[in-house]
Amino acid sequence: MWKRVEKAYSSLKMRVDFKPQIGLVLGSGLGAVAEQIESVYSVPFENIQGMPTSTVQGHSGRFVFGYINRVPVVVMQGRVHYYEGYTPQEAVLPIRLMIRMGVKALILTNASGGIREDLDTGDLMMITDHISLVPSPLIGKNDPSYGDRFPDMSEAYDPALRETARAAAKKVGLDLKEGVYIQFPGPNFETPAEVRMARAMGADAVGMSTAIETIAAVHMGIKVLGLSFISNKACGLGNGKLSHLDVQKESRAVIGKMSELIREIVVLASNK
Repeated sequence: MWKRVEKAYSSLKMRVDFKPQIGLVLGSGLGAVAEQIESVYSVPFENIQGMPTSTVQGHSGRFVFGYINRVPVVVMQGRVHYYEGYTPQEAVLPIRLMIRMGVKALILTNASGGIREDLDTGDLMMITDHISLVPSPLIGKNDPSYGDRFPDMSEAYDPALRETARAAAKKVGLDLKEGVYIQFPGPNFETPAEVRMARAMGADAVGMSTAIETIAAVHMGIKVLGLSFISNKACGLGNGKLSHLDVQKESRAVIGKMSELIREIVVLASNK
């Protein structure tokens, strides 16, 4: 896998001469946030050697390079998921690639189902910790040049970035909730019994990404901030059935709010 990351990095360097400071991953329905940046380059995943490609509706599958208020960023517009048939190691390859590009901080976003009672559709939740029900992307041979064999996860979501997000939310007038996120394998939505299990385990929101990406980033020594858009009540806690189309629809309604928050976080984080 390490050789594959390096091949992808070499392939990308031939196309793009850009060193981003902050990386941003956009979740389901949130791809339009990338349109808010001052774009310089755009590279589809399929044009990068060894890069897994996104097969999910609402995930464009490309890197966008540019600036947010003069801060150099790389935006992963659409991610790849474990449930698409990739191994955990393959699913986090784009994360490792962004870090190889030079990013020092990573902002991960996703659409998730609210478990905690006060989390309603349309809310934004900052991730304070996570639970992963997906195999670790660190399983297998470790390359010490990438990170420790046994990385510490006691502060997987960087305290300083979380404080920055709180300050940014206050500045733009947003009520930013906080909580624990749990990653299920997917692609099926969780059953009501599984949601009750997740609640008993201490989870506040549920989704199908992000946790293993955080593990990979922490392994490589990168600061992580996680933001969840609550697109629906988790299964069994709301009315009606869940669908990916509804997730996309609700996500579009929060694009402006998410873009404003991310822009302010990037500006504040770059000044520290």
